[in-house]
Amino acid sequence: MEKKIDKRILKTKKSLYEGLLEVMKEKTFEDIKISDICDKAMTNRSTFYDHFADKYELLASLIEDLKKELSVALEENKKEYESPKEYYMEVIILLLSHISSNIDIYNAILKKNNNSIVIDMLYDTLIKNISKELDETKRTTDIPLEIVTKFYVTAVTNICLDYIRYPKKYKKDVLINYLDILIPNDFY
Repeated sequence: MEKKIDKRILKTKKSLYEGLLEVMKEKTFEDIKISDICDKAMTNRSTFYDHFADKYELLASLIEDLKKELSVALEENKKEYESPKEYYMEVIILLLSHISSNIDIYNAILKKNNNSIVIDMLYDTLIKNISKELDETKRTTDIPLEIVTKFYVTAVTNICLDYIRYPKKYKKDVLINYLDILIPNDFY
């Protein structure tokens, strides 16, 4: 039986996340103090320390929640694909949709702070999901699956980072169309 989560705890965590993100728009992560976060979250320090040991643990928790959300979206998209390209394009669409719906979070973490933890989270989540989904037996190339997966995931991750950093440069649908053209039908 799954343990119920206290709604007050969720509300407090959400408030602290929002406080952190607001402060990250103004200061680099290194310059942020717990009191800055608590002021923005309208929470006292003792409440902060009831939930997190420090600002690093708070940021790690926020990133972990983003990772879980993305993983769930990828897992829920299980179906039969006619080709690896069709699968990759579905993953790209889900990834860009996830980023779009959380753009403020990604912007706060990346723009002023250039924090690589988000990059690592996106990369690791995609690698894990794609490696689990693609089957070695249906291959049309002698290139190891690991190399093919890392090649495309690295490219897509970097495009997503530009999408986060410069959201007005390309619309999501335009990027999806470009990637659809760039990814060949027989790359796998």
